[in-house]
Amino acid sequence: MKIPIFRGCGTALVTPFDSSGNVDDPAFVRLIERQIGAGVQALIVGATTGESAALSDEEWRHLLELTLRIAAGRVPVIAGAGKNDTAHTLRLCAAADALGAQGVLLVTPYYNKTTQAGLIRHYLEIADRCALPILLYNVPSRTGMSFTAETYATLAKHPRIFGVKEASGDFGLILKTKRLCPPDFAIYSGNDDQIVPILSLGGVGVISTASNVVPQKVCAICEAWQNGQNTEAADYQIRLQPLIQALFREVNPIPVKAALQWMGLIQGTLRLPLVHIGPSAEKELRAAMSEWNLL
Repeated sequence: MKIPIFRGCGTALVTPFDSSGNVDDPAFVRLIERQIGAGVQALIVGATTGESAALSDEEWRHLLELTLRIAAGRVPVIAGAGKNDTAHTLRLCAAADALGAQGVLLVTPYYNKTTQAGLIRHYLEIADRCALPILLYNVPSRTGMSFTAETYATLAKHPRIFGVKEASGDFGLILKTKRLCPPDFAIYSGNDDQIVPILSLGGVGVISTASNVVPQKVCAICEAWQNGQNTEAADYQIRLQPLIQALFREVNPIPVKAALQWMGLIQGTLRLPLVHIGPSAEKELRAAMSEWNLL
């Protein structure tokens, strides 16, 4: 039986940059320590929230190495190693394995999106050659394509493919996936506003952006559910909704980096084409943060 790398809240870490646009190591270390201190169950580095598309491979390796060194085994570290071609993804998977990561998160190939048959070949080619546990990542709003439940069922047969970060928002797909896949195929919410709904369908946790800002609160949702306190988990989800909505008012990670900047944790620098949060979204986010005494 496959064992999930983690249960509960895993944080998709932002990548802080300094005013010159370089990776800000001291700020990144502070973020890591803050997350571990808050009780998150895993750290995901170099993925969407970390502006993976704007990182060089050298920067990606540096961030992963730094995360592993600071985490020092206290929580699992999962590397966002998915690229839009199989060969590049394999190179990053090999690097993640060599550095000591506990798993890899692999988004579907983007731009040169493929067929379901191509998805199956892509992931099986990687799974056959990568020694690490593999977490699939479905985010069609960014990649232009989605897994089908039948494809999940095929991939779930591979011993190293243990689950998926589901950010499609398609509950019909999730229901069918639960029906077709074995019980040990782990489903994580990829959307912060859908943690409890996915847990209620047998999900095992969330890979969260919001937990960069309120890690204890997101952890509390998962912990309440795991302890059988379903009403409390739902209440936490509902109370956090205005903040979660504001954190996704503009393209991720624009709002979350603004929030962390206002909290004094990072400088808030983004890499083009991402730009500073707009006035309307800023007003909404500041109001939502004020309700939680975050400013």
